[in-house]
Amino acid sequence: MATVADVAGRLNSEAGKAACRLPPLLLLTDPVRLRDPRPLLPRLPPGAAVIFRPYGIAEPARLGRLYLRACRRRRILFLVAADVALARRIGADGVHLPEYMAGSRAWARRARPGWLVTAAAHSPAALRRAAFAGADAALLSPVFATASHPGGRSLGVLRFARWCRASPLPVYALGGITAANARRLRGSGACGIAGIGGLVEARDAAC
Repeated sequence: MATVADVAGRLNSEAGKAACRLPPLLLLTDPVRLRDPRPLLPRLPPGAAVIFRPYGIAEPARLGRLYLRACRRRRILFLVAADVALARRIGADGVHLPEYMAGSRAWARRARPGWLVTAAAHSPAALRRAAFAGADAALLSPVFATASHPGGRSLGVLRFARWCRASPLPVYALGGITAANARRLRGSGACGIAGIGGLVEARDAAC
């Protein structure tokens, strides 16, 4: 069975010129499920990216620098979520904007040239706002049911593909993606895959 990383690479290669400089796979940290991304770095292909979400953790700058060094050794990009000042302070490769930040260019005043900027989105309107604000790509979710939002309504592959194809910027699939269902995203127009659970499961299965 193809892994999530395998499918992400195929999606990226199929997405065309707009996606050619974007990472095919984004790993998000999580205060509960994945505080430390380092155990999963060997499972990420070079050119992938980690989105460090420093929500509610102590010493985010110290940990951010630690994780950044580990990523650099494996040629993996490192983005910081929601905190542009922290991203600048530790020398990150970019930022990830939550949806409430993605509708404004206020973040850009403190951004560094060449940063990769991704944004969260849950609707076509949010995709348009992210593009207007200058994001390079959006993470559209949830495609499938997720452990973090049990019982929440998911987009499903057909709606995701429709919104993805109409989006003014490249789109990553996020939410409930596993090795078993990732293949259903082929042909959706996504430029890659973002997630936590599918990669954690792959690590656990290999142990």
